[in-house]
Amino acid sequence: MTKDQKLQELIKKVQDSAEGKKLDLSSGEDLSVGIMNLISIEEHLFFTFNKTKKTKYLDLLNEVRLMRTGLLKEIIKDYEGEIWCISKHLLAASMRLMEVGTKELKKGNKQKAKDLFDKSYKLYSLFWGLNLKTVKIGQIQKDKELNLINDKDNSSTKMSVFSKLGEVFQKALDCCKE
Repeated sequence: MTKDQKLQELIKKVQDSAEGKKLDLSSGEDLSVGIMNLISIEEHLFFTFNKTKKTKYLDLLNEVRLMRTGLLKEIIKDYEGEIWCISKHLLAASMRLMEVGTKELKKGNKQKAKDLFDKSYKLYSLFWGLNLKTVKIGQIQKDKELNLINDKDNSSTKMSVFSKLGEVFQKALDCCKE
């Protein structure tokens, strides 16, 4: 199967998944960003508790966690093994890299910011690929053209799983759709 055929197959899987489950991807995208922020709130409450030793922050952390897990269930309908935790960490890592990228941008380090934003978006795309079941872990490990690392040494014709997902989700996830 050629690279172009694989990309077309991936696009079809996303479209079929979205149509078959009647998934509102724009709402799902908004919800996933909200979940990212809830994860950040959990982290801040953790650090605030440890700095102040006030248990009220643990109570708040637990409430936010319960809200986050309930909302995450709206996106992650069916999962096996560690996919739930992987998904949560993909969103958390994506949010953190985005925040660090924003700080680098503020400092005037546009190239560093761009690199961080690219990595953030790749992780975010992988989150959706796993949860729309368009990417299977075994596929990533076995297919030599689906490299997890897409660094400067890779040829421009070689496309990583992140690049493919980025193209697909750029088309499928549009936060401006009402």
